[in-house]
Formats: sequence, structure tokens, C-alpha cells
Amino acid sequence: MALWGGRFSQESSALFKLFNDSLPVDYRLIEQDIVGSIAWASAITQVGVLTTEECSQLQTALNELLEETADKPELIIASGAEDIHSFVEQSLIAKVGDLGKKLHTGRSRNDQVATDLKLWCKKEGLALLELLSKLRTALIELAEREIDAVMPGYTHLQRAQPVLFGHWCLAYVEMFERDISRLQDALKRADTCPLGTGALAGTAYPMDRVKLAQSLGFASPTLNSLDTVSDRDHVVEICSDASISMMHLSRMAEDLIFFNSGEAGFIELDDEVTSGSSLMPQKKNPDALELIRGKTGRVYGSLIGILTTMKALPLAYNKDMQEDKEGLFDVMDSWAICLEMAALVLNGLQVNRERTLSAAQQGYANSTELADYLVAKGMPFREAHHVVGEAVVVAIAKQTPLENLPLEELQSFSAIIEADVYDCLTIESCLAKREALGGTSLPQVKAALAGKQAS
Repeated sequence: MALWGGRFSQESSALFKLFNDSLPVDYRLIEQDIVGSIAWASAITQVGVLTTEECSQLQTALNELLEETADKPELIIASGAEDIHSFVEQSLIAKVGDLGKKLHTGRSRNDQVATDLKLWCKKEGLALLELLSKLRTALIELAEREIDAVMPGYTHLQRAQPVLFGHWCLAYVEMFERDISRLQDALKRADTCPLGTGALAGTAYPMDRVKLAQSLGFASPTLNSLDTVSDRDHVVEICSDASISMMHLSRMAEDLIFFNSGEAGFIELDDEVTSGSSLMPQKKNPDALELIRGKTGRVYGSLIGILTTMKALPLAYNKDMQEDKEGLFDVMDSWAICLEMAALVLNGLQVNRERTLSAAQQGYANSTELADYLVAKGMPFREAHHVVGEAVVVAIAKQTPLENLPLEELQSFSAIIEADVYDCLTIESCLAKREALGGTSLPQVKAALAGKQAS
């Protein structure tokens, strides 16, 4: 039986029921709906709606239901209930009879679902924080293992300047730490309890909403009933945080896909996270990374979906908001599996140090060092930039590195160049000079890594 059937003189069409019912999606809120109902039973007992004995009966039955339905979504979905709230109420009535009909006194599905969803976001958000932390750890461990491996850094996908592989790892640590911070902030803002605000105007029963919020583990109750039942900022914010984090995952995946390519050959991915070709026996494809990159789009889609759903809704609740959960659930599932997979990829990754060093030595990555050398000799940087550009053109034509050009030839570009120039053109010199905070010199990367390990 629907929770709202008294006003209607005929049954809903089968098509409308299929279109309207949300149980195939919101069954995932079973734990939160029962936990919220247990707290609500206590709240309405304190204002005289239930006796202590009735409250105890209801809470016992609700706990039994929680145990019976744990990890059994098929039992919930097969019930044919309209939504998770209907399922819980019908199941409760089946257990305790008419007493079960008292539980919804003073409560609306509007504040009920808002409470369920915030409780779910809090629980799943904490699980995502744990996964983000594990990925951060995997990157730190990889940085520690390969801290001094030399590789080319890129701009525009062109070799630019040499960097340490540990420095590359720590760049992504910075990104994922920002993701952790953003999600923590979002969960703080979601830590307010909607229960007790009714359909839109508040409950008519003089209950202590502060105590009710605390009983459910919230920091405080919400303060405006109209806003409360129509607020899905926490859904938008978590989907936004997930989208930014998936962007970081996708960028890392793209880097690693390129590093793993035959053209680069910088890394070797473990067999655990790769697959083969049905036609070409030699292939070892970076499927895990490509799927991370691919799943980013569906997370973005869910963010755009909830923003579009909410953009023109008047106060207060509207049924459009039933569309909040499917996208959110998919976002959290996708984000979680991608974080786990990324950590697994990093744990088995091997760096081909000879190949990365060779690549760093090519592409005239020491050109900036030659320009800095000229500046140190008194030449204005813009002039030095031009002089080095001319030298690079000649070196390219001769298919030789800058450091292999004879001193006489280098001096043809500028008379201030002396024999000590070659000391500045080594990879070691290029790296060692990047010793300012945040740079890629080995001491700086070691210090940065030590800071991450200590935090």
C-alpha cells in the first residue's frame, strides 16, 4: 500500500508506478533509513506520541529488519514497495501491526530522505577519504623507491627540463591532498541533521532537534525547514569534489599511459593491471589506466546532471530531486574503484631508469642551463635566450647534444663562453640547481618526501 493512498479514488497505472518508484535506486539507503527511524522513535517518545514500551518494540523490530536485510538488496527490491521508506514502514507493520503506523507521526518523507542521504554521504565520504589516503601512500612509497630516477619533464608534451621521478610522484600527492581537503570540507558542511523539519514547515511536535541530531551523529540540526528539505548542496559538492579528483586521476593515468608506451618505455606496468589483445599476441595494454581515464567522463556527467536538475527548482521539495541519488551513487562507486585501481597500478609499477635518463639527456633539456650560464657572465637573459636558441639550431642540424659541441663552436655564439660551460650542461648540474623550495633537486625532493611521510 502507498503511503499516500487515502486522497485517491483509483490505483496508479503500472507505467506510472514504474516511472515513479525509486526503490531500485534508493534501496541502498536501507541502513540509514532504519537508523533514522530508530532515532525518530526515541524523539517522538520524548514528546508523548509513543510510550516507552512502544518505542522499545519499534526499535527492536527495526534492528531485526536491519539484520535481515543486511547485504540482501534482492529482498528489498522484490517487495515492490514505492521507495525505501515505504519498504521499511510496511516491513515494520508486518512485524508489530498497527504500532508500526505510529512511527511516521510528525515526520515527512521529505526530511526523512534528506536525513538518509546525508547519513549515507557521511559514511561513504569517510570511506572515500580512506581510499584517497591509501592512494597518497602508494604515491609516497613509489616516490621513495624511485626518488632519484632521472626523467624528462614535459611542457606541451615536448621534453623541457630534467626532473626526478620522485618529484613527479609528489606532484600528484599534492593534487590528492587537495582532494582530501575538499572532501573533508564538504563533509563538514553536510554534518547537519534535517530530521524534524517535516515536509517543509517544520514538525508540529516540540522535540529537541539538537538532541535528535546528536543521537544520529550529526554536529547540529539544520536551521531552516524550507531550505532543509530542498537542499542538495552536499550532493552537488561531493560530485564536484569527485569530478576534480577524477580529473587528477585521469591526468595521472594519461601520464602513465604515455610513460608505458613503446615510444617512451619509461615504465613497466604489472601484469595484474594490464590485458592482452585477442588478435595480437605481443600486446600488453594499460586497460586499468584507460578505464580510469574513461570513467572520468561519467563522473562529470553526474555532476552536470545534478546541477541541471537543481538549477530552477522553487522552494521547497520537488519530485525532480528524486534524481539526486542515482548519479551520486554512481559517482561514489566510480570514484572508489578508480582510487583502488590507481593504487594497485602504482604498487606494481617499475621504472626503466636507463630509458628515462637517456630521454632526459635528449631534447636539449639543458638549454636553459646554458642561458643561465650566460646570464651569470653578465649577459641579459633575453639576449642569452636568443644566443642559446641559435646554438640549439646548429646542434639540431648536427644531430648532437649541446654539450658535445666543441668549445670553439660555442664561442662563435658568444665570446664569454669558457671551458667551465660544460660543468653547467650536465644532467646532474641541471637538477642540482633547482634547489629553491618546491624544486626538483635531490635534497629538495628528499625534504618534500620527508614532510609527506611525517604528516
